[in-house]
Parts: sequence; C-alpha cells; structure tokens
Amino acid sequence: MLNRILKGAVCASALIAGAAQAQDAPYDVYLSMSYIGNDWQAEAANMVNALALSVDYADKVKLQVQVAGPNAQRQIQQINAMVQAGADAIVVYPISPTALNSVVKSACDRGVVVIAYDGEITEPCAYNVTINQAEAGRMTAEWLVEQLGGEGDILAVTGVPGTSVDTARTAAAMEVFDAHEGINVVGQAVGMWSQAVARTELNKLIATRDWPEIDGLWMQVGCYTANAMQIEAGIAPEDLLPCAGEGSNGGRIQMLPVGTEVEGAASPYIPMGAPRISYAAPPYSGAMALKLAVDILEGGQVEKLTELPLPLITNDMVQLCETGSWDEQKAGCNAFQPGIVSNPGWFASIFSEELPQLGLNAALVGQPEY
Repeated sequence: MLNRILKGAVCASALIAGAAQAQDAPYDVYLSMSYIGNDWQAEAANMVNALALSVDYADKVKLQVQVAGPNAQRQIQQINAMVQAGADAIVVYPISPTALNSVVKSACDRGVVVIAYDGEITEPCAYNVTINQAEAGRMTAEWLVEQLGGEGDILAVTGVPGTSVDTARTAAAMEVFDAHEGINVVGQAVGMWSQAVARTELNKLIATRDWPEIDGLWMQVGCYTANAMQIEAGIAPEDLLPCAGEGSNGGRIQMLPVGTEVEGAASPYIPMGAPRISYAAPPYSGAMALKLAVDILEGGQVEKLTELPLPLITNDMVQLCETGSWDEQKAGCNAFQPGIVSNPGWFASIFSEELPQLGLNAALVGQPEY
C-alpha cells in the first residue's frame, strides 16, 4: 500500500510538470462504462478486453470492468472506489462531459491517468479519444439537405441525452437544418443509440403521419431499422427515404445495389440501394484509450486530445468484406457478409492500423488477433 501511495505521489508530481514518469507493469487499469444498452458499447468493451488479452498487453495490464449505467452519481462513486483501490489508469465512457470533473481532478491529483473515449471530459487533466462529433452531425445533415434539394420534412432521432456525443452531433445538425428555410424537422425523438429504441420511437412518430409524408431521416442510430420498417410497410426499395445515420453493418448491406450477392442475408437484411450516408464513432476508440493510457504509464508523451478519423461512407463507397480478415479490412472493405456478422445493428468501422492486435473477433467476442 505504501508503495502504491508513493508511486501515486511521484506520478502526480510528474503530471504537474507536464510529463509522466514511467511506472512498473502490470498496471491496474479500470474500464468505467456508463450506458451499455446498445451494440456500439458492447463492441467497444469487447475491443478493450481484447487488447488487454493480447500478447502485447497481457503482461502489462490487469483490467477490471465496471458499469455505472446512465447515472452520473453512480459513475462518480465507482471512479472514487477505483482510485481508492489503487488504480493506475481509468479508461472511461463518461455519461456527462462535466459531471465527472471533480472526481477526475481528484484522481489526477493522486497520480491516476484518466482517459475518456468517444464521449469527452472537460476537466483539463483528463485525456480524450474521440472523433469530431460536431463534424459528424454537420456533414451528415448537409448530405441530407443536398439529397432533398434543400426542401423537405424530416424526422430526427438523437442519442443518449447529456453525453457530449449526442449534444455535439445534434446541435451541429440542427444548425444546418435551421440554415435552410425549406427544411422542417417535423418530429424528433430520443433513440438512445439503439436499433430497438429507434423502432419504438419511429412507430410513435409515424403514428401521427405516414411514411409518404416524410422526405428524409437524420438518425444517430436507426437507419437500418427505418429502412426495414419502410419495406414492411410495402414501400419499394427504390422509394426508400434518404437516411443520414450510423455505421451499422446491416445498414451498409442495405446500401449495396439491388441484386448484389451476399451470404446469409434475409429480408430486410438485403441489398436494396438504400440512399444513405453512414458514419460511425469507431468502436475501437476504447481500445485506443487503453493503448494510450499504457503509453503514458510507460513514460510516453500523449496529446490531451486524440482525434480519430471520421468514417463517412456513401453508397458508392461501400466495399463488402468476404472474410473479414485484418488484411482485407486494411485494403478498404467496410461492410461484412451477413453470414459472418449476423447482428445488423453491429458497427462495421472497426479497423485501425494502429491496433493490429484487434480484428473481427475482437469486436465480435473480445478475442485478439494475437
């Protein structure tokens, strides 16, 4: 215990001076998850676990996972407990960009490395790994406006309220829509980044108007479900509404031209040329946060903000993976055969050249490449 306290004091002093001092492995690292009720969070957790199990990190990291749910106070309590238990680093998906600031500052002061993924923490001592969420909202909204020729009635389905991700994406998209007098957001619902919730909320919205009365969709998660619902309602594939939304594998399969041969596909999980722009916060962001946390603990220099590439895939850019191998993904494929990935809500943007330990099985079942 005394060694842990002394190590924390040394690390805190080093951080104040602007550079971390190398510590001895293995490192006690905690994964603090908030909301987990969607496919993306499950994939992200799988990829963190896979990296911790890989040959490169198995002897460096002792990983423990805790889930707070969408409750900031509970996440604060858990982080406090992690610090008390002797955490060297905490990788966190924050339920709020500001609510955790006090507990994060306290952790930093005790020499704990705190690094958030996807959602951001505004406390200056924290590190953040994320895409440009505002750019994701802006560019997808601009695509939808262009598809509609600047005029039309749209439905919007947002994410998990209170997170920096949802706030930034929604604000940027609404700013684009507000700038076009011919665009009207005629219905809006909270989708919690879940295909199932998206279906429930869309059913409520469509109960007050029919599909032909809607011209387009902006959905943080749910384009796959929206396409399926339209097909179920008897709408022909060529008449599907343009949808700006998440990078689910099922959605990308639907983007392929009608008649494209895929393995293991069943209606409505079939190619139908659905007009889409498909973006994603890469699920590997949590694993990247773990990698960077270890880099810091080993004395490396890491920027406070690591901005990941933003995948933006339109219909002409979908490239089907035949086997899903790491090399095939490196060559550019970005959608997986339904026979390989049976869950249509599963997110397809899993490739990072900086994380060769992680392939398809890392995202599917938490197992590394090596």
